[in-house]
Amino acid sequence: MLHQGFALTLLPDRAVFIEALSLLLVADVHLGKARSFRSLGVPVPGGTTDENLRRLDQLLESTQASTLVVLGDLLHSAASRHPEVTDKLAQWRRQHAQVRCILVRGNHDDRAGDPPQECGFEVVDEPLALDASSGLVGCHEPCHIEGALVLAGHQHPAYRLGDRVGSIRLPCFYRLGNLVVLPAFGEFTGGWSVNGQALDEVFLTDSTRVYAIPT
Repeated sequence: MLHQGFALTLLPDRAVFIEALSLLLVADVHLGKARSFRSLGVPVPGGTTDENLRRLDQLLESTQASTLVVLGDLLHSAASRHPEVTDKLAQWRRQHAQVRCILVRGNHDDRAGDPPQECGFEVVDEPLALDASSGLVGCHEPCHIEGALVLAGHQHPAYRLGDRVGSIRLPCFYRLGNLVVLPAFGEFTGGWSVNGQALDEVFLTDSTRVYAIPT
């Protein structure tokens, strides 16, 4: 995907990398969501925080990005601020001290509160100017801003392949005009089906490749 002469690379692990800006973007990480459910008595497996941070490790290693931007919902809820989650995030952050990390507040961040200071994230409200010269903007909520290309999250878009006999739903990116929405990065998140929506482009991922789907 091109914008103002530089490439936005859609990565199989549900992220966007802009090499010209050394910028890696993800959305809807929802750290601590499984723990939040367990605190309510819902029996769900653990380990999702470790897995999400491991995947971020791999993305930073493979891209060598100097800046990571989370487009909202880093933590899932107030219960996610437990040391079981935040200590792991702070330790992960120390391992990537050379990377600038920015969180654009999302609706779950409003409820969870900003991550503790030791987690080392700059926290800002939307919209965030990612590159003023090209009009590249980061938001949590999908929106249209005149003269800007907006990268956003929030909706957890997914695409269903198959029919009633057999089908599979996979995370996807989509473009609608000057809006690009990323799939949820988090391991333990639901998805909103974009099937039947009037979109310009849809790109689904099976975690190994990104596929363009005819719209």
